[in-house]
Amino acid sequence: MSVLVPFPVNTVEKEKEKPSLTYKWDPDRKRIIGRVDGLEAVNQYIRKTLVTPRFKCLVYDNQHGSEIKAVIIAGDASPEYIESDMPRLVKDAILQDSRVLDAYDFSFSFEDEKVYIKFTADTIFGTSIIEVVI
Repeated sequence: MSVLVPFPVNTVEKEKEKPSLTYKWDPDRKRIIGRVDGLEAVNQYIRKTLVTPRFKCLVYDNQHGSEIKAVIIAGDASPEYIESDMPRLVKDAILQDSRVLDAYDFSFSFEDEKVYIKFTADTIFGTSIIEVVI
């Protein structure tokens, strides 16, 4: 037998955007060096997400990270294929966060097993030019 519990609808709060305040990560020193918020926090999220391999880090769910590194090191993927698929891979990784609205104007260059990616990202805090090496 089910029990109905009255719940006043006017007490339900609207969903709020999560705060973007987070720890500032220095990838060169591999240390936390303070805090960031707003556009800088979203830019850090984008860079960190793109360099994190999806499905490889147990602390993240399957929505976090990118498959870019796996495609790059696959021996059967040509630079032309990688370049044509790169915008989709980048967008698939970073658009999981509601603060990122779009990514466009992609450019790539390849060196050994690394790819240098540059693109424009629109976020709820503004627009940024993102450069990352994977």
